Amino acid sequence: MPDVVFLLDVDNTLLDNDAVVDDLRAHLVRDFGRAKADRYWTYFEELRTELGYTDYLGALQRYRLHELSDTMNDPRLLQMSTFLVDYPFADRLYPGALEVVAHLQRAGPTVILTDGDVVFQPRKVQRSGLWDAVDGRVLIYIHKEQMLDAVQQRYPARHYVMVDDKLRILSAMKAVMGERLTTVFPRQGHYAFDPDTLASHPPADHTIAHICDLLGIDPLVLQETP
Repeated sequence: MPDVVFLLDVDNTLLDNDAVVDDLRAHLVRDFGRAKADRYWTYFEELRTELGYTDYLGALQRYRLHELSDTMNDPRLLQMSTFLVDYPFADRLYPGALEVVAHLQRAGPTVILTDGDVVFQPRKVQRSGLWDAVDGRVLIYIHKEQMLDAVQQRYPARHYVMVDDKLRILSAMKAVMGERLTTVFPRQGHYAFDPDTLASHPPADHTIAHICDLLGIDPLVLQETP
């Protein structure tokens, strides 16, 4: 059993997912017009509320279901799935992201622990290079904070370090694992600056401005809960 396992989120933690969404928004408006783009995002938000995670391809399927006649008149919309599946996610990794993975692995195994669907999210992890960086240690759940028993069974360790841009997730995991978990909060992406979230959850054990700041921290220090 290793002394420590490092659990790493993907979206807005290792990869700038806000920029991916901005690119998708621009693509939809440019190729299909604002009205169609707005309808897609309406279905996207509906699905996120229902599922609890983002499902880009699922939102496209729902668009087809409700806007079938319109879609058939503009078959280019079906090519949006190609835009998503073939997106160059490696270009959206935060500076130093892969170096951070290698840096942490000197002290213990690194594991990608993220939420998402079973098609697009694995594709994102693969095309970004993160899958290979962690040697295939990838866990994708609907609500990862509810799957901590499964995580510990698959990757047992004496201590865990969770790096995530969502303070809500860090707080929920800390409430379950207590001193066996060190939480690291990179202030990246829109979730990390939501004032309501910041006010309603305790601070993480470590707060950093950027993921690359971990390169300046000895991974062994993270094994000790402050």
